[in-house]
Amino acid sequence: MLATERERLRQEIAELAKKYEYKRDGMLPILEAVQDRYRYVSDFAMQEVARALGVFPSEVYGVVSFYAFLSTEPKGKFIVRLCQTLSCDFAGKRNVARQLENELGIKFGETTPDGVFTLEHANCLGMCDMGPALLVNSDVYTRVQPDMVSDIIDKYRRMFGPSSAMKAGGH
Repeated sequence: MLATERERLRQEIAELAKKYEYKRDGMLPILEAVQDRYRYVSDFAMQEVARALGVFPSEVYGVVSFYAFLSTEPKGKFIVRLCQTLSCDFAGKRNVARQLENELGIKFGETTPDGVFTLEHANCLGMCDMGPALLVNSDVYTRVQPDMVSDIIDKYRRMFGPSSAMKAGGH
């Protein structure tokens, strides 16, 4: 991370800390904002959050490592999470998983080389009666069938424009 990037991140965290009145209960929204903007929470960001809130860095790391939606490693712009509960299994999750891997050209736990998509499992999306359930960032898809996967992924590829869609494995 360049010095100017570090300074920008430091300033953003300072503004967020002020917004949350430098209180510990503002930690999670601050970390979520950092994750949304930078696609992960770096060691530097965790140090800055700790400094801004007056807590130990280990406490910040504990929060980041506890929540599945926060990461210390860069993620794709679009994080595709497939529910892996038993009810989604019964509803045909395995075929949806296979189609996602084929469509994106990656396995679960990986990010596309262009950094657009990350494919992950989620322990539960709270949609047990409407499985298989899929989450793309904050967009929920229910009763997903393999033949729906291409259209879902293409929706997000289009957000990146035609040149990015081709790099992301588009048609």
